[in-house]
This record gives sequence, C-alpha cells and structure tokens, in this order.
Amino acid sequence: MVSPVSSVDAGKLIEKVANYLKENNVIEPPAWAMFVKTGVHKERPPQNPDWWYIRAASIMRKIYLKGPLGVSRLRTIYGGKHRLGHHPPKFAKGSGAIIRKILQQLETAGLMEKIDKKGRRLTSKGRELLEEAAKAIMKTEAKKT
Repeated sequence: MVSPVSSVDAGKLIEKVANYLKENNVIEPPAWAMFVKTGVHKERPPQNPDWWYIRAASIMRKIYLKGPLGVSRLRTIYGGKHRLGHHPPKFAKGSGAIIRKILQQLETAGLMEKIDKKGRRLTSKGRELLEEAAKAIMKTEAKKT
C-alpha cells in the first residue's frame, strides 16, 4: 500500500506540518536562528522568518520516507554546491548544528526517537501527524476536482 505521505505534494505537506509545529509551539527556534546560514555553501541566511519550522517539517518527512537517518546523512541531503570563486564548484554538506538541534527538539516533543547506532526515526505520534496532514491535503484536493 502506498503511504499518503509519499502520494501528496511535498511542498504542501511540509507547509501544513510547519504551520502545525509553529501554531502549537511544538518546537522553538533558538535565538541564533535568524542570523545563521544553513550551510557553508550558502551566501546568506534564509529570508523566510519561518524557515526553522519548514526545515523541521522537511526533516520529519525525509525520516518518514527514508527510514532511520542520522545527522551525517541529513547533512548530505541538505547540502549543496559550494562555489569557490575561480575554482570549480564542489559539494558541501549542510549545517550539522541546525539539523542536530531540530532533531533534539523533535525528540523532546515526542515526535522522534533515537535508535542505537542507526540515527533517529519517527515515533507513532510523529508518523500520525504526517499521515493526518497528508490525508487532509488529499481531502481538500479531492474537493477541488
């Protein structure tokens, strides 16, 4: 059976879950979040004031779809092209501190749990949150047609 999370548009799902995380105060961005870049490959910090919640929702979706993931693999997923002036661009990993802090906050909220030597996975509460959001999106799209 295809999961509802993988069958809906990723952008809509991430936006819906990010709004839930923000409105219910599940996680809170640290004070430094407005000034930090998301990786060495970026030139500026994110312009969206809600980027912390969007990144947390995106991490939840990635872990739902790709099984237990650790900080290292998530850094690779959120990495990008690092331009080195006249030199050819090379790949650079994303910020580990941001990912680690988000994972710790989601763990404290009970949406994620640590697995010994394998990384983290969603708890039943976290899976339920994503599936309910996906079902709500599917329902609204069904009404449009």
